[in-house]
Amino acid sequence: MTDCLFCKMVDGVIPADIVYEDESLLAFRDIHPQAPLHVLIIPKRHIATLNALDDAVLGGKLLQTAAKIAAEQGYADSGYRTVINCNEDGGQTVHHIHLHLLAGRAMHWPPG
Repeated sequence: MTDCLFCKMVDGVIPADIVYEDESLLAFRDIHPQAPLHVLIIPKRHIATLNALDDAVLGGKLLQTAAKIAAEQGYADSGYRTVINCNEDGGQTVHHIHLHLLAGRAMHWPPG
């Protein structure tokens, strides 16, 4: 997708503070962090929303990668939050599926 912000990051057109990369995923620090650790994990393949995710293996890999990054950053034991927003009312602002990994502060419920 030529106008997708996250696809441009995958292609290296827009720089990102990358914390993890493999053949199918890219993880980078959020430019407007809401916690000391705020990483976005995205599939390299463009998938607009959670509604369009048709690959259970890729979905599981998003979650496993979040746990891996949380552990590597020292937050696995103290705790962390993962969030996937879907469409406008769900708070999604970039229409390329992405998982937010937040850690380093107490998370409250409801999230807002």
